[in-house]
Amino acid sequence: MALQQEFLNSDNFAPRHELRRCRLTSLNARLNALPTEHLQGIRRGIEKESLRVSPRGKLAMTQHPQALGSALTHPHITTDFSEAQVELVTGAHASVKACLDELRQIHRYVYEFIGDELLWVSSMPCDLPPDADIPIGQYGTSNVGRAKSVYRTGLAHRYGKRMQTISGIHYNWSMPGLSNDDYFGLIRNFRRQSFVLLMLFGASPAVASGFVADQSHGLQTLDEQTCYLPYATSLRMGRLGYQSDAQSALAVSYNGLKGYAASLQDALTRAYPAYEGIGIRDEQGDYRQLSTSLLQIENEFYSTIRPKRVINTGERPLHALRERGVEYVEVRCLDLNPFMPTGIDEGTAHFLDVFLLHCLLSDSPMDTPQEIAALARNQLTVASQGRAPGVKLERQGQQVLLMEWAQEIVASCMPIARKLDELHGGHAHIQACETALAALNQPATLPSAKVVQALEHSATRGHMAFTLERSRQTRAALMAEPLPESVHASLSQQARESIKAQAHIEAADATSFEAFRLDYMSPKHLIV
Repeated sequence: MALQQEFLNSDNFAPRHELRRCRLTSLNARLNALPTEHLQGIRRGIEKESLRVSPRGKLAMTQHPQALGSALTHPHITTDFSEAQVELVTGAHASVKACLDELRQIHRYVYEFIGDELLWVSSMPCDLPPDADIPIGQYGTSNVGRAKSVYRTGLAHRYGKRMQTISGIHYNWSMPGLSNDDYFGLIRNFRRQSFVLLMLFGASPAVASGFVADQSHGLQTLDEQTCYLPYATSLRMGRLGYQSDAQSALAVSYNGLKGYAASLQDALTRAYPAYEGIGIRDEQGDYRQLSTSLLQIENEFYSTIRPKRVINTGERPLHALRERGVEYVEVRCLDLNPFMPTGIDEGTAHFLDVFLLHCLLSDSPMDTPQEIAALARNQLTVASQGRAPGVKLERQGQQVLLMEWAQEIVASCMPIARKLDELHGGHAHIQACETALAALNQPATLPSAKVVQALEHSATRGHMAFTLERSRQTRAALMAEPLPESVHASLSQQARESIKAQAHIEAADATSFEAFRLDYMSPKHLIV
């Protein structure tokens, strides 16, 4: 999306380079210059992953329930890496309440069709079987469905299956009138300041000891069932989570769409020796991965935030970005909060809206390789010891106290919160920021601290026992809520239509899978 021409030619609002020219030097000035219709046009949507588990907390070995429709084509209920990893997807909503209401309703509907199974409420996984027995998502016999499964097989060979069972929440956000440069300015600032979100919403300081068995992990033992770090915020976002030695050397710049796209294209087309060793097929002819490049597809690139664009059928995401520009951003650093029925609440979402606007409106200098490396170090520090007294981060080459920097950022969000409350009525955004400040002033109230406290004082010790009990309570609470008949009917209709859509896709295939793979992976589909 591009800013409307009248705003491009005015002093009201403009892309970031125009903002400087117009001398809109303060965040407040830029905020006040935002057209009301742009603020009213903000949309957000949620994608939430959860493992299906047995009543005893073991990974479900059952197939994705047919009653929930096709994981390939259902718009709201699908799977992620594993067949047992449900992904629930809302639409794009004009209000936080509507978005969270839909997420809750989808949860309620899913519980109706998974028998006595539970949705695991923690980002860190349940009791997992050996890697070889963790089921990979299946999407039917079509070429596109097979490609999704082969991609996941590639992830298993590259990173191991256990890492891929870690779950999280993605928050998709857009505002009308923004150019590519505006979105990339937002992204740069988000990457600089996302440690605040790890502090406020990180909820994975511990993991079942079996998850790290037979590997070097650097964690402490809380009890025989649990490993943890006492001041950790999010092990999911640390060395145990979405980390990759191969990708660590991939210093993707966010200084603009052109450079970002070029970096991704290089990673998508450049062969990587370790992955060449895996090969495309095994001795029996079964596929091991889609390609031997550093990234098989765009989604393999691990990042706390991504520029996104809705794609057309069969289109590569990078082509869509290059041709039509950034449509929204995808925030990817949120843990599931085990104390919340759907893993996220309205207060969190209201704070995210304020925070993302703060990232958009603040000065956003271009990044450098040195800063990119420093940001990676900051993330690991906050993930592993964010609540430790006196912990420091790197800021413009200087060491600064994490808590002071975090409080400064949240305090500077207040004018934005006030503006949004004036626009929408009520006090939800101010309250979200005040709650955030209070939590930073009292780290013991942060979700990660509450998880550690619960583990230390629970009658049934251990990460598994704690999360299993929370999962049971969540299921009972949601199942007790009535689901509007209209919502039930709509989701059921979508399930039936999705099965028909999958069958249609399978019947329409006219080429072999290998021909499809070679064409889809061709660099020609990445360029405009």
